[in-house]
Amino acid sequence: MAIDSTPAPLRTSTPANIHDHGRLNRRTPWTILGLSLAAGFGVAAFLGSVGATDGLSLTLALALGTVLYVVMITLISRQIEGTRQATDRFVTAMVTIAFTVAIIPLISLLFTVVTRGAARFDIQFFSESMRNVVGEGGGAAHAIVGTLLMTGTAAIISIPIGLMTAIYLVEYGRGPLARAITFFVDVMTGIPSIVAGLFAFALFALVFGPGVRMGFAGSIALSVLMIPVVVRSCEEMLRIVPNELREAAYALGVPKWLTVLKVVLPTSIAGITTGIMIAIARVIGETAPLLIVAGFTASMNYDMFNDRMQSLPVFVFTSYANQGVDSQAFLDRAWAGALTLILIVMVLNLTARLIARLFAPTLGR
Repeated sequence: MAIDSTPAPLRTSTPANIHDHGRLNRRTPWTILGLSLAAGFGVAAFLGSVGATDGLSLTLALALGTVLYVVMITLISRQIEGTRQATDRFVTAMVTIAFTVAIIPLISLLFTVVTRGAARFDIQFFSESMRNVVGEGGGAAHAIVGTLLMTGTAAIISIPIGLMTAIYLVEYGRGPLARAITFFVDVMTGIPSIVAGLFAFALFALVFGPGVRMGFAGSIALSVLMIPVVVRSCEEMLRIVPNELREAAYALGVPKWLTVLKVVLPTSIAGITTGIMIAIARVIGETAPLLIVAGFTASMNYDMFNDRMQSLPVFVFTSYANQGVDSQAFLDRAWAGALTLILIVMVLNLTARLIARLFAPTLGR
């Protein structure tokens, strides 16, 4: 048997810290990012030292570093990995930048509300009202109770109407009536909240006379805003239920109403619950309609049909707009009210996710 004595070709090696087999090393983009940010801060510091900017501008430094990183990672990737991978890295960098720009205001908002609202986030704030309080002290118990009562009543009104409307549009609605309902739901989705408040005020003024203020009127205004959101979210969830499930039930002789009740709704209950929670979170922070029809008060009120009722959004607004002698006390209460409202919305969203996970249909045995 002949032995091949031809020498093997020489293999060239590339430093592992730059790229491996035509691809950048995992640490290389981070190294380029660090060097780009350092260069951006250097240029910003130089411009500040010569008087071109007012000192070291953090925004300018980050912007310069980001632009330099996008250019450098694209050029280096094009030379080593090719055009397709360079395009992928460019698009990935732009998407990451867009996400960062979008989330920075949210983080800043949360940080500001938490740091400023923590000063009055105490037991007194959740157990006392503002009755006979003109300076420090007091709390938002009356506003929290009013928010829960009005939002809960609006949910009781809106959820059955919205869910049954969605069932009609998906399962039964055909022809001009269904198209008209869909059109008006789309219109109601985009109406300003102040219009809902004016509608509720005009409706109750016809019955109780001008100048009426009550919590139930606020619930009606919130339900006007909530119903189209519930209809839209429930309609989308019902439409994604496979038609095979309906046809299997029909083949067994199950009537349509029972198919909807026993097959369609249980299959989509997770998404429906999530949509309802999102609708509640959307209306719980409305200020304008409640300011018109429910008014504001410093006292506790549990009666939805008698006198004015305070809510958290209106409490925050009035605390900021109508500051007393001790303005800092009013501002602290406003920030604490905003923090409480954010926490309530967060709890609602977490509850929606938990319910969606618990009631989601299992695909396997």
